[in-house]
Amino acid sequence: MAKILVIDDEQGIRDLLDTLLRRKGYDVVVAESGRKGLELFRRERPDVIVLDLKMPGMDGLTVLQEVRRVDPKQLVIILTGVGTPEVEQQVRALGVTEFVEKEFSLHLLGDSLKRLLVYTDPST
Repeated sequence: MAKILVIDDEQGIRDLLDTLLRRKGYDVVVAESGRKGLELFRRERPDVIVLDLKMPGMDGLTVLQEVRRVDPKQLVIILTGVGTPEVEQQVRALGVTEFVEKEFSLHLLGDSLKRLLVYTDPST
């Protein structure tokens, strides 16, 4: 079972993703801040990180840079409500695998996870 780390400061988004991803059979870990997300990343070693960009304190871009220092190949999906072409280009330069707007379709997020996890599943 793939482990997904969700890092988002919005309680509603965390709860929604936690519920939906668990129903799809994923092991889910959630963090309410960038700092907590980095702690969980180091401890839990998730298969995929779903990361919000705009958070108080440590923002998602800083989290992504720290994740890249630890594991340059970590799969990361950016989930943001402040997506601009410039921001998307910046995070893609840091190796983000997927970029999903917060006004997303849950199917789009599910499709992104399936695409990413097919590469990490040794049985495929």
